[in-house]
Amino acid sequence: MSKTITIDPVTRIEGHGKITLQLNDAGEVADAHFHVTQLRGFEKFSEGRPFREMPGLMARICGICPVSHLVASAKACDEILAVRIPPTAVNLRKILNLAQMVQSHALSVFYLSAPDLILGMDADPNQRNIFGMMAADPQLARDGVRLRQFGQQVIERLSGKRIHPNWVVAGGVDEPLSETARDLILADIPEVKRIARQTLDWFIPLLDQFREEIRVFANFPTMYMGMINPDGSLEHYDGILRIIDADGKHVTDVDPTRYMDIIGEAVEDHSYLKSPFYKPLGYPAGIYRVGPLARLNMATHAGTPLADEALKAYQTLDWKERQSSFYFHYARLIEILYGIERIEELLHTPNILDKRVQALANINSEEGIGISEAPRGTLLHHYRADEHGLITWANLIIATGHNNLAMDRGVLQTARHFVRGNTIQEGMLNRVEAVIRTFDPCLSCSTHAVGQMPLHIELLAPDGSQLDTVQRG
Repeated sequence: MSKTITIDPVTRIEGHGKITLQLNDAGEVADAHFHVTQLRGFEKFSEGRPFREMPGLMARICGICPVSHLVASAKACDEILAVRIPPTAVNLRKILNLAQMVQSHALSVFYLSAPDLILGMDADPNQRNIFGMMAADPQLARDGVRLRQFGQQVIERLSGKRIHPNWVVAGGVDEPLSETARDLILADIPEVKRIARQTLDWFIPLLDQFREEIRVFANFPTMYMGMINPDGSLEHYDGILRIIDADGKHVTDVDPTRYMDIIGEAVEDHSYLKSPFYKPLGYPAGIYRVGPLARLNMATHAGTPLADEALKAYQTLDWKERQSSFYFHYARLIEILYGIERIEELLHTPNILDKRVQALANINSEEGIGISEAPRGTLLHHYRADEHGLITWANLIIATGHNNLAMDRGVLQTARHFVRGNTIQEGMLNRVEAVIRTFDPCLSCSTHAVGQMPLHIELLAPDGSQLDTVQRG
């Protein structure tokens, strides 16, 4: 007797989605899907807007990572201006983008996933949250808050606002960095660097407790894509777009502005989220992953001292083991450390207080493509404008979208391993949700709910009768 289990909404993620599990007559998972139930619409909203408005408008896409969209959008508008951005403005944009990565990774690790790691996947859902984590390990919780605070404060000290800043503009940034702001950021570096190292020391021994999850949390061969420096080091603002295969071997390098040569976009009936794929292999064979796991699996080294040590330790893991999306958590912690070190380096560059931070020009091109590495992976903004500078067409490929195929397949793999029989066990369904949390998807990319996020799961027979139910919230 076949049955369907629906998890709606998936909890402890940014935005709203649901999961459906289809069980066969033997009580085994025959199929499963991850559904994104929100319609974005920003591509159409943009049409008719002046291109100079785009960075500020695009920052409103997401309340968690507005800087990511701000930077990618501004880079697309730079191309419409067709000007050379002042070097100081580039470095200030890089600092802002890295601060965004630090605070967003801290949110993912400490607020959304650490409750599972500290309290266990089978813990009482009423306790398995940030408050339960605070009770179990107050210092770790405080460390998570401090790391996120640091990232947010850097954003505020550069741009004047922690959320939806308008400081990054077409041609550079709106105002130079003040000496006071630079010194305040630098004064915080030793503390947060120490916390980042301690957090890695806390996390690595936990891996032995989650070997079963590591084996089945989206642990399958895929390609990986991301921006990287020509020397193989990590890069989040600029660089070449690289794809490696499931064995870690180089597939191709392309100029990011030629993304359409290698990336296609498909749409499935069960989700509003697009499913990008690698064109030469077609859909869905061209599955790939982006984000911190992809970036670290591609990089030969990080490029900063402490992060290089941490990455070297990560690279001692077996390559096949590193295919598990569980290791997104590990990669985020390394990138937090890297981000802090890189911010410190950039703040010490000789011209960081230079007053020349914006190139002024009018429209010189009717098309612009901006790509950067957001916390969740490669983010792409592509605009076309008319001769008056009004947007006529926009295409956005959000980082979470690149991972859509892998998330969907990961739900199926995890569900087939953990879900059995006619009785719903909360812990097994939490693991199905947890595989989605490893990707840290940002689904709403606009607003985020405050308060309880209710969960109602029903197990129904083919005739519609209720076999079991679980209520949360």
